[in-house]
Amino acid sequence: MIFPRLALITIALVAPLSAATRAKPTRPESSDLGSYKGAIVIDAATGKTLFENNPDVVTPPASMTKLMTFAVLFDKLADKTITLNTPVTVEASDAKMGGTQVFLKEKEIFSVEELIYAMMIQSANDAAHALARASAGSVTSFVELMNAKARTLGMSQTKFRSPHGLPPTSRRIAEGDLSTPRDFSLLCAYLLRKTDVLTYTSVRKRDFGSARPGGPQHMENHNKLLGKVNGVDGLKTGYTIGAGYCLSATALRNGKRIIVVIMGSFGKNGEIDKGHSRDLKTADLIEKGFAAIPSNSAPFVTSPSTSNVASTSESNLSAAPLSTAEKKSAAPNESVIKFSLPPTRK
Repeated sequence: MIFPRLALITIALVAPLSAATRAKPTRPESSDLGSYKGAIVIDAATGKTLFENNPDVVTPPASMTKLMTFAVLFDKLADKTITLNTPVTVEASDAKMGGTQVFLKEKEIFSVEELIYAMMIQSANDAAHALARASAGSVTSFVELMNAKARTLGMSQTKFRSPHGLPPTSRRIAEGDLSTPRDFSLLCAYLLRKTDVLTYTSVRKRDFGSARPGGPQHMENHNKLLGKVNGVDGLKTGYTIGAGYCLSATALRNGKRIIVVIMGSFGKNGEIDKGHSRDLKTADLIEKGFAAIPSNSAPFVTSPSTSNVASTSESNLSAAPLSTAEKKSAAPNESVIKFSLPPTRK
């Protein structure tokens, strides 16, 4: 695939992408590059499906679960149950979370806002657990709110059992969080239209815990498409052995916004490839998505009430400074893409 006027910086590729996408395939896609269980691309403005491949497969969303955690927290902030400055005291149950963390310690105190940044940038499971517990009184009560929200959004094939997406202690997939690419596209569309989720998911690097005795933890967004694919500004990655590599991504170009959700991705022969195949396929689907949007399609518009929760809940945190590289990538009219996709086989 050729991208006119885009600066291409080649990255290591293991093999070409598969043949051109069929209209409505019913099986998960598999190619020399890798495989995935299901994927969908939609126009964020209209909800129209631009591409789908097994979009209703029920599979674990892993840390993409935190997008629903954010949705419930946004409701809590909107009704002023909590504010961005509400202090959260870490409890032992928060500090014992496994997986990706900011290594919270019992009795540490952080603001809701700091913990949201940790949850969305670092994908911190301990931060997600602490936020759920503190905002709803218990994690169980918070998960009930997550499922209620899912029902209101029409996520009919989704069941949440945690605020973070870690697998259950039994390691039985059926007993953990479950959803589909289609359901998550509905959630992403809602978040983009009605919340300020991009305030958090668009941040590439930020420090956490600047007042800690040992110094802050340097967080880096797990979404490697940020700053590499033109227009990408969210949303959330996920990975567990049972879920595979997952990604809910969004990009805005010339007033048009698309959403791509891919779940259950692995490298060639089921390889654990750190999400490389997932990222390359998502970048390809983003290009296909924009190409499929009619030129007269309605532009994407957010709700006026979602400019930022901070408008009604003032924050004490300053914006994280941009690095020199980030400042350059944010220059006006500068196209940004650093994925060199191999040509489609004919």
